[in-house]
Amino acid sequence: MTRPWPPGSVTGIGSVPGTNVDEAARLVFGELPELPHLAELPARGVGADLIGRSASLLVDLHVEIVPSGWRLTARPGRDERRARDFVSRDLDALQAQGAGHTGALKLQVAGPWTLAAGLEIPSGHTVLSDHGAVRDLAESLAEGLRQHLAEVASRVPGAVLVVQLDEPTLPAVLGARVPTPSGFGTVRAVDEARARATLHDVLAVAPEGGRVVHCCAADVPIPLLREAGADAVSVDATALTTAHTDALGEVVEAGTSLWLGVLPATDAPMSFNGARTVIQRLWSQLGFPVDELAAALVPTPVCGMAGASPDHARRVMGLLRDLGRDLLDPLERLSERDS
Repeated sequence: MTRPWPPGSVTGIGSVPGTNVDEAARLVFGELPELPHLAELPARGVGADLIGRSASLLVDLHVEIVPSGWRLTARPGRDERRARDFVSRDLDALQAQGAGHTGALKLQVAGPWTLAAGLEIPSGHTVLSDHGAVRDLAESLAEGLRQHLAEVASRVPGAVLVVQLDEPTLPAVLGARVPTPSGFGTVRAVDEARARATLHDVLAVAPEGGRVVHCCAADVPIPLLREAGADAVSVDATALTTAHTDALGEVVEAGTSLWLGVLPATDAPMSFNGARTVIQRLWSQLGFPVDELAAALVPTPVCGMAGASPDHARRVMGLLRDLGRDLLDPLERLSERDS
């Protein structure tokens, strides 16, 4: 598999602190030039959140805000227009900062299962509870993502697009842990075959080689993500246990990229040496050659950084760049030896 990003690349998960979209775009392109991403700013309020942003991309389905959250509705309204406006402003900033960019460029959207668990049908139950509604939602999301990719490609024509589906709720969907409206019950578990097929159908819209699934939950279903067609699996290193080792080894063995969250997403102590040790320890456990590390692994924060201070977010991105350079060192030494 040819990866759209070069060895030694690092990237963010998506969200950054603040409300200034132009400043956020400058920060991302300045600090993460090999694999920049569309900066998301949830601090702007309703419509800038993960569910609202993603729902605004839906085709022939409309949403509104109700006291319990986002709900499907019969016609577009103020809440949907606000969410669409946020995305449009983000793309304006992306176009300005990405002018002339010719490398990988990452976009993020909620995956079909996280979106189905975060949206309600008119009865007040989640979309997840209605098999037909889930099917319609996934089809609408796939078409909306296709159109979104086309618009980004027209704005930054030299970019090689990478799509990250955010699925933080997928383990809860598989484990029957999504609550019903009353709070006294949970929605029936979705079987893995259905979850995998639906995720595959949405991933298939993204360019081959640039299909990423991010899940920062402790019980991330790594084999399911790979089997659904993910070219990269994005996980939180602090949530991994020895039980994940075999699954991660199979990911790397299959040529799937491993994106590893090694720096805190919110203000907390962190260090370059600490993050490097986490990467080296895991790679040693997996048993792959050191000279393959820079191409196979992409360091990231553990999750989105919406809750961090601006200084913390900037420092995280700077440390990530240092980690990327450090991963390249073995390759550079090998190249010098062979020259």
